[in-house]
Amino acid sequence: MTATTFATNAPGSDIAEPTATDKRVLLLKPRGFCAGVVRAIDIVKIALETFGAPIYVRKEIVHNRFVVDELAAKGAIFVDDIDQVPSGMRVIYSAHGVSPAVREQSKERKLKVIDATCPLVTKVHVEAIKFAKQGYSLILIGHRDHDEIEGTLGEAPDVTQVVSSVEEVQTLQVPDPEHVAYLTQTTLSLDEARDIIQALKDKFPKIAGPHSQDICYATENRQTAVKNVAHQADLVLVVGSNNSSNSNRLVEVSQNLSTRSYLIENSRAIDSVWLDGVSTVAVTAGASAPEVLVEDVVAYLKDRGFGSVEEVEVMPENVRFGLPPEIVQAIQSAPGTTPATV
Repeated sequence: MTATTFATNAPGSDIAEPTATDKRVLLLKPRGFCAGVVRAIDIVKIALETFGAPIYVRKEIVHNRFVVDELAAKGAIFVDDIDQVPSGMRVIYSAHGVSPAVREQSKERKLKVIDATCPLVTKVHVEAIKFAKQGYSLILIGHRDHDEIEGTLGEAPDVTQVVSSVEEVQTLQVPDPEHVAYLTQTTLSLDEARDIIQALKDKFPKIAGPHSQDICYATENRQTAVKNVAHQADLVLVVGSNNSSNSNRLVEVSQNLSTRSYLIENSRAIDSVWLDGVSTVAVTAGASAPEVLVEDVVAYLKDRGFGSVEEVEVMPENVRFGLPPEIVQAIQSAPGTTPATV
């Protein structure tokens, strides 16, 4: 994919300064793919190139329909359950992680496993195991229907409860109120998580938590960018899929600041009525949305008179994650068929 370079009004450039009446686009940065998403997509592509199709992937590798369709066209087969993968075949776990039960199923079916779980999600799993072994009741803050919560909950299901709101905290009951710990889904709204954590601390004054917050750097950075720019815009468009938690949170952040915001898969999802009376549109993208879709949205807006495009970098972001040992071993041993460690 070739990134679009947007002109800026640097000193000495021959580009005229926009007038106050020009319609403009504020293109937020950072936006789009995070390190965990880049890593997960690379893992699928490398596996396909190394072994050839088909490669099975449990759940959507990341929550974006464009990405999933693109990988499916290359030979990836996406399944909901491990029992849909033929015995002995190669399977990739999505970036959202899996429960120990899924790992056990894979072992029983003699599947060759490549784990694309985001390292920041793995961090939460490790914390859940640690707290459970120490005898804590565990409160997991997040959305029950999200793949990430399913995987983390599976690490210690007998001692873990999921809460999604401050109201739910009030009804929590645990065996020992002085021995409670909390963890969070990595893609929550910072404000939402803060309020729930405070409610937990009010209810359980001795509650323990992770040494560093579980909400990932990319989720925080994209929300911070929206907070910094939303007041300058009449409308915020967030590029991302409906089932992307972090993308939905970006919409909520903008709406909480009283700036209209919509989640869109691509430019075709834009209702032209939204642009009536609008002079400034801020555009961002969730951590699983590719840049090509952002470029598509910017082109749509340019065609409708938003001729000034300004990239607004709120903070630098240079995080990279290495490939997992499974994929490194797979590359080194190709075209062998030795199962990766589950």
